[in-house]
Amino acid sequence: MSWAAVDVRDEAQVAAARDRVVTETGRLDVWVNNAGVLVTGPAWEQPPEVRRLMLKVNALGTVNGTVAAIEAMRGTGGHIVNVVSLAGLTAVPGEAVYAASKHAAIGFSLSTLADLRLAGIKEIDISCVCPDGIWTPMLHDKLGDPASALSFSGKLLQPEEVVAAVRKVLDRPRPVVAVPGWRGVQARLADALPGFGLRALPLAVAQGRRVQRRMLAKRGTGT
Repeated sequence: MSWAAVDVRDEAQVAAARDRVVTETGRLDVWVNNAGVLVTGPAWEQPPEVRRLMLKVNALGTVNGTVAAIEAMRGTGGHIVNVVSLAGLTAVPGEAVYAASKHAAIGFSLSTLADLRLAGIKEIDISCVCPDGIWTPMLHDKLGDPASALSFSGKLLQPEEVVAAVRKVLDRPRPVVAVPGWRGVQARLADALPGFGLRALPLAVAQGRRVQRRMLAKRGTGT
């Protein structure tokens, strides 16, 4: 089986990938759930199959991967890292279904960690890494997309910055880590005070649109 062929929505395929790791290495110490799909726009404008795709890949995929990893780590220990998003911490206009799937991933991860601890299982950790927008193919084609403006409103991360955050949380487990930290503070404040957060969103969206236009202009001039 090719690693690239694993469909995280399929529990059997995820379990098979886990079994292959255990067979080849003897144990499973670290499992990272990082699959994600982003389609922007108001939920009422998206076809049902698009909404289902995001929910299944982003949320159910995290569930499948986490459960598969726990089954292999029982008795030996390990660390599960779920790469989520700042969209899992607060409201994100233009990305409602995506945000819903990420909220689900965080809720599941923290609740499962609580279940592990209540069951007396202390040797398995679960961490959610919640990055700001990452400059990957997921965003490469969205510079002209107003619905994705909030993803450009903060610090546009490089993939290696997220890798560094994952490495750090493996060294020092934490349930939720925002990257960068200051954006996590903003997101949590907006979530704690939703009325304030909703009023502030137009400013954040406007900032994101400015960044998009600036990046488009640079692309156009080849700089």
